[in-house]
Amino acid sequence: MSSDFYTSSILPYSGIIINICRAYTDSQEDFEDYYQEVCLQIWRSKDKFRGDSKWSTWIYRLTLNICLTLVKKKKKTRQYYSADSIINNEDDDNNTFFSDSDLDLLYDAIKQLSEVDRAIILFYLEEKPNKEIAEIIGTTPNNIGVRVNRIKKRLKKLLDGKIN
Repeated sequence: MSSDFYTSSILPYSGIIINICRAYTDSQEDFEDYYQEVCLQIWRSKDKFRGDSKWSTWIYRLTLNICLTLVKKKKKTRQYYSADSIINNEDDDNNTFFSDSDLDLLYDAIKQLSEVDRAIILFYLEEKPNKEIAEIIGTTPNNIGVRVNRIKKRLKKLLDGKIN
């Protein structure tokens, strides 16, 4: 992969790639693997981009699909670990995956959502319009609005009392 392609076509979208990869991983090692795989697949698939949607929408969809595929592969091999087993392991030197405790709690709560709901709330947190989220997910903007409200209520319920 050329550094020019990475700099011009991937790096501007690294924030959302990082957020999606982080929501579907439980360790720094997995996060780095997912991020690397996403970047590789974007590079390999760049010629398949037809321009039917914005480049950013295509990147989001590709990132989400890659993460979901990797999660399914990991579940099949029974190497999937819960967030609690990683975050609460005080003997682990890599326990500094993300240092902001409030953000860790939010991501831990997000990881309890279904795979599709995780994607929806991540796009919502990135301030993507419902129309764009619907295009990425494959549903209607109205459905996204309803789901976002339900997801926010569920997250609030999960986080109540955990964040001061």
